[in-house]
Formats: sequence, C-alpha cells, structure tokens
Amino acid sequence: MDGWDPAWLGLAPDDLPDGLVVADEHGRVVVFNAAAARITAQRASAALGRRIERVLPLQDTNGRMWWQLTDPYGGPAIRRGQPERNLLLPGGEVLVSANYVRATPGGPLRRLVVTLRGTEARRRGERQHAELIAVVAHELRSPLTSVKGFTKTLLDKWERFTDDQKRLMLETVDADADRIHRLIAELLDISRIDSGRLELRKEPVDLAAAISHHIESHLCTGELARRFAYLVSEPLPPLWADADKIDQVLGNLLENAVRHGEGTVTIEVGPAEPTRAVPEGVTVTVSDEGPGIPEESMSRVFTRFWRGSRRGGTGLGLYIVKGIVEAHGGTITVGRSRAGGAEFRFTLPVGVPAVLA
Repeated sequence: MDGWDPAWLGLAPDDLPDGLVVADEHGRVVVFNAAAARITAQRASAALGRRIERVLPLQDTNGRMWWQLTDPYGGPAIRRGQPERNLLLPGGEVLVSANYVRATPGGPLRRLVVTLRGTEARRRGERQHAELIAVVAHELRSPLTSVKGFTKTLLDKWERFTDDQKRLMLETVDADADRIHRLIAELLDISRIDSGRLELRKEPVDLAAAISHHIESHLCTGELARRFAYLVSEPLPPLWADADKIDQVLGNLLENAVRHGEGTVTIEVGPAEPTRAVPEGVTVTVSDEGPGIPEESMSRVFTRFWRGSRRGGTGLGLYIVKGIVEAHGGTITVGRSRAGGAEFRFTLPVGVPAVLA
C-alpha cells in the first residue's frame, strides 16, 4: 500500500477511537486525527507537515528520547514496528505503539504509523485489580483467622475440651474452609468469564427439581415454608446446560432474595416467550417483597463489587451470575416486582447436547 488511506475500511481517521499519527518517508506528519489531538492537546493544523519527533517528543520512563532509541528511519530495515508501551509526553503518560510500512520487505520506510491511547482505561483496570485484591484479602482474613485460632487451640489444649466442644470448633473450621473454597471458586469464575474461557459441561437439567432442592435447603436452615411461593408452568421444554453452573445461579438469586429481601420469595418457572435471540427456552423469575433496588442502582447491579446498601460479601456474585447466563446464550434482567421488591429474571435457550454443540 503506497499511501495510507483508511477510507478502504470505510473509515475516516477521525472515526477511530485511538489517536492516529502517520508520517511519510521523510518523517513529516501527514495524518493527525481528532483522538491524537485530544490526547496530545495539539491542533491537527499545527501538527501536519512537521517532523514527527517534534510533534510527539516521546520519552521513556527513564527520560530518554524514544525516537533516538528506536530510530525508525535509520535503524535495521527488518523491523516491523514497536509494541505498545507506556511513554511520556509533556502532558503526561500515553500508551504508544508503532507500525513500520515498507514498500518491500527490508526496504526503506514509506510510512510510520503511530497509535496513541490514553491511560484512563489502564488506570481503571489497575483500580479494579487493586480493589479485587483488597476485597479478597478482607474476605480471606476472617475465616483464616478463625481456622488458625481454633486449630492452634485444639492442638495446644486438646485434652481440656469435651467431645462436644471439639465438635463445635471443628464444625466452625469446616464452615470457614467452605467460605474460603467459595471465594476461590468465585475468583476462578471471574478469571474465566473475563477471558472468555468459561467451560460448559452440558447435560439435561431439571430446573424444577433444582429449585425445589434449594428451597428444601433453606427450610432445613430454619426458614418457614410460607416464606416461599413456587410456581411452575408446564410443560417445560427440555433444557441442556451446565447443571453445576445453573445451580450456582439459582443458589445465588435465592440466597439474595431470602437474605436481603422481605416477605414472600416467589420463584416462577415456565417456557420463555420466543425471541430472535432465544426462539425456545426457559425463564426463571425470583422476586421478593422487600424495599427493592433503587432505580439509580439498576444499571450497576451486575457489575463487579456492587453490594447496594448491604455490607459484607465480595459483591461478585451477580457479576458471575450474569457471566454464566450469558455463556449459555441467555439473558438476565433486574427490575421491581409487583410487590415492590427486587425481581431477577433470566432466560436460557434449550441448548443442545455437548456432543452436538
């Protein structure tokens, strides 16, 4: 390609979200798009026609001039460019990558294409990473302290305790170990969801039976039967999905409704209304009669670390729920129930057996 012209992509340089600076074979700027002007705080009219090293006086983090280090026009002709790295401009940090366009392999440089990105996205990622570390450290500290305390006490003073006392302490250790296991599982789920590597092991899933099992579990922990209303619209289409992960979704939604909602928790299951995205599927609705979720928080419910007004927990559960549902090709929404409480509704396509997927 002799001249650089993004029109062949149906785009103008100013349509691109990243900064784009292109210099010709003499090192003079011939393209300087709107994003580059915003990032560098320079007008395009002032940049065009000037030497690229003057328009972009880039330095590395050690204060060395980047153009002298890379020497795109005079360096080895086998190079194809420079990978993205963090560099400095007079106005601050910027992420920079470069592509060397040559007429022939090993030939002279015909175009130098430089891409600029602001560091806001990277900083947001770093803040999220730091927050995740802080949340995990906080959530691990309590059960680990308990496990350490009880095990040390039992090792040091085993003979002083009765069998009932030992059993109570060991049951506490076991429960805290379960908390740690759940947290590690959440972290693994987030990693797989973020990287698009969440694996699904599809098998026939009996949603009605799975929901009944979760309700029974809550009854065993002391909840009253009248706390739940369970409605199933038959017949349900056959569902092929990852049973363990769908169980995780159901458990999270029911746990939230019982713990943070009020009144009756209503679970409704039935065939999904056909849509282009899900022509045949199953819909599950979980609602309560509590105060509900404030309107201004609806858009943030499925984001990381959202906890609403409640304290405790990692705030990762609903983020994982959404990731699991979407990995199945389904959808999930949040709204207000007829009784005024929170209402979560997810729809799953019927799916196909794993050997056919």
